[in-house]
Amino acid sequence: MPKPTKGPRLGGGPAHERLMLANLAAALFTHKSIKTTETRAKRLRPLAERLVQFAKRGDLHARRRVLATITDKTVVHELFTVIAPQVNERQGGYTRITKLGFRKGDNASMVQMELVLEPVTPKVKHSKTSTVTAEKPVVEEVVVADAAVEEPVEAPVEADAAADPDTTDTK
Repeated sequence: MPKPTKGPRLGGGPAHERLMLANLAAALFTHKSIKTTETRAKRLRPLAERLVQFAKRGDLHARRRVLATITDKTVVHELFTVIAPQVNERQGGYTRITKLGFRKGDNASMVQMELVLEPVTPKVKHSKTSTVTAEKPVVEEVVVADAAVEEPVEAPVEADAAADPDTTDTK
């Protein structure tokens, strides 16, 4: 018998795991946020991301592929009409997992898994040539051709020294 490639099964066989992950995905799309164990959330994340990618495509084939996983038509309709337009500009990372602590009964690590529905802010790409030209201020030189430059006239130092006898040097 081939062994599972993605870790241990979550409390049963492969069919039980598929159904449980489908129900978790349906709850995530319905409520936009669910509280579950860390292991289940880590197993749910790739499935939920793939279903959102299908919803972003929006065609009939994508809708039927999602309906093969999530059988509730109202959840699929909400995924395609509400969630997909909100994450249309996002390239990936549709889910967020936040650790909450440990469950009291069995000390299982609990997390909050939620959809990231905030609008994405595009990053501004800076190239080296554009940043150098943008950061240097432009200095305009004003050239005056006919301006006469006046030199300061120095006052005779000897006349001041003769007038004040205290400042004279005596050797």
